[in-house]
Amino acid sequence: MKKLSYLLAFLILGSCTSNTIFEKPTDLISKDTMSLLVQEMMIASSATYIKNKNMERNMNYMPLVYERFQIDSVRFQTSNLYYISKIDEYKLIFEDAKNSLKKQKAYFDNIKNTKDSLRLDSIKRNKELKKDLDSVRKAIKLIDSIPKKIKN
Repeated sequence: MKKLSYLLAFLILGSCTSNTIFEKPTDLISKDTMSLLVQEMMIASSATYIKNKNMERNMNYMPLVYERFQIDSVRFQTSNLYYISKIDEYKLIFEDAKNSLKKQKAYFDNIKNTKDSLRLDSIKRNKELKKDLDSVRKAIKLIDSIPKKIKN
């Protein structure tokens, strides 16, 4: 009896796999656009708790992403649900988005490093100029401290 109950439980669990593939929506977002959309959504969701230029936090940037791609949340959800049912395509979309974000990060890190090095160079140059200026001031003080009789 115990073996029969294990067999029955195994058959029930084995038959519960869902291979549901939804119908392709009429207004399906293309894979390339979906990848770009996912990138923008990741950036928007990570920027939620960062202060913007008006020093505001907890901003919801998702409506701006939808507006940029001229879609609404319903169209995104139907396309997202369709791609979720095709997990291989969905995985490729996310890998493409991840790779593009890595390239963008490397690009902006390079710009940041360049700006930092330029800033450090200018600070170093200013320190050198200040040293030169200080030595000129010392020389002027020294010249001014020489009595007038000796100067003539």
